Amino acid sequence: LHTMAIGMADVMGLSQQDSALVFVPMFHVNAWGLPFAGVMFGGKLVFPGRNPQAADVVELIRGEGVTFAAGVPTIWMMVDQYLQEHGGDLGALQRVACGGSAVPAALMRAFDERYGVPIVQLWGMTELSPLGTVSRLKRSMRDASAEEKYAARLKAGIPVPGIEMRIEGPDGEILPNDGQSVGELVVRGPWVISNYFKMEGSGKSFTPDGWFKTGDVAALDADGYMRIADRVKDLIKSGGEWISSVDMENALMAHPAVAEAAVVARPDPKWDERPVAFLVPRPGREGELAPEAVQTFLGSNGDFAKWQIPYADDIHLIDAIPRTSVGKFDKKVLRRRWE
Repeated sequence: LHTMAIGMADVMGLSQQDSALVFVPMFHVNAWGLPFAGVMFGGKLVFPGRNPQAADVVELIRGEGVTFAAGVPTIWMMVDQYLQEHGGDLGALQRVACGGSAVPAALMRAFDERYGVPIVQLWGMTELSPLGTVSRLKRSMRDASAEEKYAARLKAGIPVPGIEMRIEGPDGEILPNDGQSVGELVVRGPWVISNYFKMEGSGKSFTPDGWFKTGDVAALDADGYMRIADRVKDLIKSGGEWISSVDMENALMAHPAVAEAAVVARPDPKWDERPVAFLVPRPGREGELAPEAVQTFLGSNGDFAKWQIPYADDIHLIDAIPRTSVGKFDKKVLRRRWE
C-alpha cells in the first residue's frame, strides 16, 4: 500500500520511464520505500555508493540520465554549491524529493531559478514506513501568487492518501486546523505502526483511540497543509516562551553568506534556555557574519522578537556542522558543549 501511494502522480509520480537516484540509506526509514517502488513500477534505480562527493553526485545524475532524485537538504545544498563553483547543469533531472529536515527557502528557490528543477518537500518517519505528507500544490492554488505557492511548498505538505493526521494539545484535546494552533502531531493509517516490538511502555506513544504520537510539534491549516514547528526535543524554551530552532535555521540559511546553519539550546540560569547558532560561511564571506550583523539580519524581517535572537556570544562560525549517518545535522554533538 505504501509503495502504491508513493508512486501516485501527486506524491513522487514514479513510472517505468524514470531513472531514480536513491540518495537515502537502505538501513534507514526503508530508503523512503524507493527500492520497492522501483520493482513495482519498473523504473531504473541508481545508488550512489559510500560517501560520494558533490562531483560524484552530479556525474551520476548526468551519466545515468537521472530524472528523479531523493535525499536530505544537505545533499542538495552541497550539489548547488558545487555547481555554482564549477558550472554545469543537472542533465535530465526533472524533480527532487527532499525530506529528513526542513528545506530552506533559499535552496528551493535556487533549484527553481538556476536549474529549473522543483524540490518537492516530504515528511515522514520510520514508524510510518516512512512517508506521511508531500508538499504538492492543490488545484485550488493554480491562480495563487508565486509567493503564496512558495509558502505552501515550504510546508511539510498534505497527507499522502491513506494517512490521517490531527494536532493535539497538552491534555489530548484536538486543536483546530487554523494554521496557528500548535501542538503534537498524531497520525494513523494502514502503514503506521500499532506498537513497538518487545518494548515496554510503548503504549505511551499512542493516544487512547490508537493514533500514533509522532513527537513533532506542528500546525495544520484549513487546506490540510501541515507545518512542522520543531521536534519536541529541539524546541527552545526561553523565559517560559518557545523558540523554534527550525524557523531560526531557515531564516539564517536565507542569508547569502551562510551555507548551513544549526540552532540548539544551551542552559541559562536566568531564562532556562537560550538559542545558540552555528553557522558555516560560504567561501570568502566570513566577514559578513559578525555576530551583530547576524542579529540585525534575524531581526530585520520581523519573524523574531529581540528576546528570541541569540546573544552575540552565542553565534559561532564553524567549518562544518556534524552530521548523522543519514546526513541530518547531529545536534547531540553540538549540545555536548554544555554537558
